[in-house]
Amino acid sequence: MLKFAVFDSAPLSPAGAAGLPVPAKGFLLRHAHLLGPDDVAIPSEIGFADGYITASKRITGAAAISLQVNVPPATGSRNGGRLNLRTCLLPERAEPYLLTLELARHQVMMLLTKLEEWGLFDRGQEEPAMARVTAALEAFTTALVESQRAGGKGFTPTAEKWARAALSESLAAGEQLCLLCSRIAHQRRLAGSLTEMAGARLSAEDVSDHDAKDAPSHAAHHHSGGVVLADAPAIGCAINPAAFTPEWALLAQQHFDFVSMPMRWVDLEPSEGKYAYQRTDKWIEWAIRTARLPVHAGPILDTSPRCVPRWLAIWEHDYETLRDVVVEHFKAVVTRYRRTVSVWNVASGLCGVGGITLSPEQAMDLTRTCVLVVKKLQPTARVIVEIAHPWGEYTGTPRGSRTVPPMIYGELINQMQAPVDAFGVRLQMGTGEAGRACRDLLAVSAMLDRVGALERPVAVTVLGAPSTPANVPEDALEPGVWGGSGDNASGWTAETQAAWATAVARIAATKPYVSSVCWQDLYDCPPGVAPAGEMTGGGLVSATLAAKPALAALSGLRNTLRNRQPLN
Repeated sequence: MLKFAVFDSAPLSPAGAAGLPVPAKGFLLRHAHLLGPDDVAIPSEIGFADGYITASKRITGAAAISLQVNVPPATGSRNGGRLNLRTCLLPERAEPYLLTLELARHQVMMLLTKLEEWGLFDRGQEEPAMARVTAALEAFTTALVESQRAGGKGFTPTAEKWARAALSESLAAGEQLCLLCSRIAHQRRLAGSLTEMAGARLSAEDVSDHDAKDAPSHAAHHHSGGVVLADAPAIGCAINPAAFTPEWALLAQQHFDFVSMPMRWVDLEPSEGKYAYQRTDKWIEWAIRTARLPVHAGPILDTSPRCVPRWLAIWEHDYETLRDVVVEHFKAVVTRYRRTVSVWNVASGLCGVGGITLSPEQAMDLTRTCVLVVKKLQPTARVIVEIAHPWGEYTGTPRGSRTVPPMIYGELINQMQAPVDAFGVRLQMGTGEAGRACRDLLAVSAMLDRVGALERPVAVTVLGAPSTPANVPEDALEPGVWGGSGDNASGWTAETQAAWATAVARIAATKPYVSSVCWQDLYDCPPGVAPAGEMTGGGLVSATLAAKPALAALSGLRNTLRNRQPLN
C-alpha cells in the first residue's frame, strides 16, 4: 500500500499542535489511478481519510499515483491550474509520502530528462526558461532538505511550503521549456536542417563530439526519436456536417490548409442498411469544387459509445460476424468517397474501453483488417490509425484488463507490419469525460515524443479545448482548468481556449515527426441541431457566427509555418 500526506492548499499557518501543517479536511480524488512500469495504469483502490490518501494495488512492485490537483501559478507566471499530475514510481513503505513533494519530484525529473533529450543543457541563464529550471531545482532541493530534517515524518510547514513552490516553479519551467524547444526546432526547419535529415535517421552512435556540443544538439532534431519530416505540418479543422452556412465555409477556406470530415457510424448509418450521406456530401463537394482544399475523413470506425450505432451491439459477442459487418461498412464509405478523400483516419479507440468490447487479439485483428480494406479500395490514400486516449487511463478500470495500453498498441501495429502511414493522436482537454482531464504542456510534449518514437509520422487528428466552463458535477471526471490558479480559476473562457490552442498547437506543429494538426470543430453547433460537436463551446466560431480568439491564433500559426517566418 502507498500512503500520501495531503495538506490544505490554504496558507500553512497556524500549524497543528505538533508543529506540523494542518491536514486537509477534505480532498476530492479526481482522475486518481496508479501507474506501473512503462506508464501503464494498473487496477487499484484509492481512498482519502484523515488527511491521507491510501492506494492499494493488486500487483507487487513500485507504482506512481496520478491525480488532479490545484496548482497556483509561480511568481511572474500564469501557468498553473487544476491539472492531472503524477509522482515517480515509489516503493511501498511504512512512512507516508508527502504528496506535494513527490509530485514536484516527478516534474523536476521530467525537466532534467527533456533537457537531455532536447540538448538544452548548455543554454545560459539569460534564457527565461533556463532561469525557471534553476529556480525549480533550488526550490525542490530546499524542500527535500527540509523534509529530511523532519526525520520520519517530513511534514513540516517549511517542507510543505517549499514543495509547493517547487511544484509551481517546475510546471512554469516545463511549459517555458516546451515553447523554447518549439522555437529552436522551427528555426532549424527554416535553416534547412530538417530537410537534409528527412528520410535518414541519425543514430546516437553517429553523433560526433563536435555535434554534441552544438546548441541544441542533434537530440533536438529527433526529440525522443522518430521520423524527420522536411515540410512543416498542415493546419486543418474538422467540420461537423450537421449544418452548412456560406459564412462558416468561407472561414474554413481562408484559415486552414485542409478540412476533416467526421464519419461517425451512428450518423452515416442511423438504421441498419440505410445510409444518410447528404450532409457530409454537401461539405465535401464544397471543399473539392469551391474551396479546393484537401479532405481528410474519419475515423470510419470509432468505438466510443456515442459513435457506435446501437444495433451493432447485437454482434458484440460474435466477433466473426462483427468483423464482416465492419468490413461491409468500410466498403460502402470508402467506395463512395475515395475520389475526394486523400487521408483516411481508419480506426479510433480499438485498443481501449468503448461501446463494443474487444479482446486484445480481436482489437489487433480488426485494426489490420480495416487498414487493409482501405488500402485495397484506395491504394493511394494515406491511412491513419488513431490513439484516442494516449495516456491510457482506461487500463486501470475494471474492464481495463481486456484492453491494450496505447503505446503497446502502436508497437503491435509496427510488429504486424500493417500499411499504416501515420499514427493519429487525440488531444482534447477540459471536458468531463474519461481521458480528457487537463495536463501541463510538458506532459503533452512528452506524450507526443513517446508516440513519435514509434517510428511513424504523427498526426494530431483532434485538438480541442472548450471556450466555456464544462457543465459537469463535482465528481471524479471534473475536467480541470489550464492556466491560472486551480483554486480560484473561474473555468475555461474564450481567451483561455485561445492561449491553450496557441501553446499546444505550436508545440505539436514544431515536432519534426508531426505531419498535421487539426482542430476539433469549426463551429459551435446551434441549439437543437444534431449531431452535436465534440464538446460544448469547442468550436472556433460561435453558433451566432462570431469568431473566437482561437481562430486567429491557429490561423496565425498556419501563416507563420506557410510563410517560413520565425516564432515569437
